[in-house]
Amino acid sequence: MNRKYFLYTSSEFNSVRTCREVGRLLKIPFLTGILLLSQLGFYSNELIILHKETEVNRVNRSDFTHPSPEIPTIHVEKYLEFLELMDKEMYQAPKNAYIDKSGHIIPGVAGHKLYREKFSDRFLRYYYGNGPSKLEVPLQPIHPKVDEELLAEIRVHKIGQFVSSFNSYNKNRTNNISLAAEALNNHVLFPQETFSFNKIVGKRTAARGYMKAKVIVRGEFSEGIGGGICQVSSTLFNAVDQAGLKIVERYCHTRQVPYVPFGRDATVSWNGPDFKFQNNINQPILILAKVVGGRVIINIFSAEGVNVSYK
Repeated sequence: MNRKYFLYTSSEFNSVRTCREVGRLLKIPFLTGILLLSQLGFYSNELIILHKETEVNRVNRSDFTHPSPEIPTIHVEKYLEFLELMDKEMYQAPKNAYIDKSGHIIPGVAGHKLYREKFSDRFLRYYYGNGPSKLEVPLQPIHPKVDEELLAEIRVHKIGQFVSSFNSYNKNRTNNISLAAEALNNHVLFPQETFSFNKIVGKRTAARGYMKAKVIVRGEFSEGIGGGICQVSSTLFNAVDQAGLKIVERYCHTRQVPYVPFGRDATVSWNGPDFKFQNNINQPILILAKVVGGRVIINIFSAEGVNVSYK
């Protein structure tokens, strides 16, 4: 059987490749590669790339063509760079289902990403074809990790709870506590996953709405952005500990705090101490956190049948 060869160029070397090898490089089926490479017509006509009939990009064959003495060839590296760009442009993250303030489950929303293999197949049909063309971007759905059915199953059985109080007249501290509790609320932790307070709550900055309030630094009180969030991490620790979940990392303050019993606190700081725990049961857990008046209320839920030895 005669093999069809063509030259492709990278930034490092020129190489003669078979249709099969090029198909592997671009992740397209072998037979499609043969079909495309048998049509060596090159025109400087544009490809209009559409998403839901709206133009998202426009390219030309010449953007991806490296001329050679004998035949024009596709520049594989340039095409792969373009593919990465399209990946970023078309990616839309899914949104998990969640429980609203009224206790209703709000359905999740599927996201999507570029279907790379189908896109490459259609792009190369254009590239090795004749004249201009249009391409509707093929997408693959990305389903939410947490859907309605899962939430309905794991919201029924409370396995841990803790409530702490604070002075709601301190507006800055109340603001910080509310932001941190909101970040925790509706978080679902799957079996064997490890929860990091710093990762989930994120960096405490003024740009994210955090304000200056009292913090403890080296045993002394001072003002700092995000003051008050340690009350949220400490409340979470006590709820998690009551549920019998595995504590992975916890540090106490260098002096006693008024909102939890002595030795029952969990200090946190960005790029410093963190509070971590692992879901060591065989079902996902749901964290529901809220601020009501001058109280931080954190509940831990899971599915029916989960046995907890309350502390």
